[in-house]
Amino acid sequence: MLLDWKSGALAEGLACYRRAEFFLAHEHWESVWLELHEPEKSFLQALIQIAVAFHHLQAGNSAGAVSLLRRALRRIELLPESFGGIAVMHLCTEARVWLRVLESGGSYDSLALPQISPMDSTPTSRP
Repeated sequence: MLLDWKSGALAEGLACYRRAEFFLAHEHWESVWLELHEPEKSFLQALIQIAVAFHHLQAGNSAGAVSLLRRALRRIELLPESFGGIAVMHLCTEARVWLRVLESGGSYDSLALPQISPMDSTPTSRP
């Protein structure tokens, strides 16, 4: 199933995520998640967990961020390259980098946020 990332709550959540408004992204996506069935439900739950991981990180809770990134990756790393209209492989690669840096206690100041990129759009350029 292709989820609609161009309008409605998914698009709003994606815009919030890209603005680093992670809690708001979670709120928008959760409203859709409640209506989904498997496997899309678990997929969107993983995206919510990624958003909440970065919300925890903003609040200084790196242990919470690590835990949620691990759980999210367990949900999505076995999916195909794209799923639900999102470039999953790219997202997993970037989330794994964040997880390694956080687990090692390294600096993440120069890391770009893992991109949640709809397959029908070009990923945004990195700073």
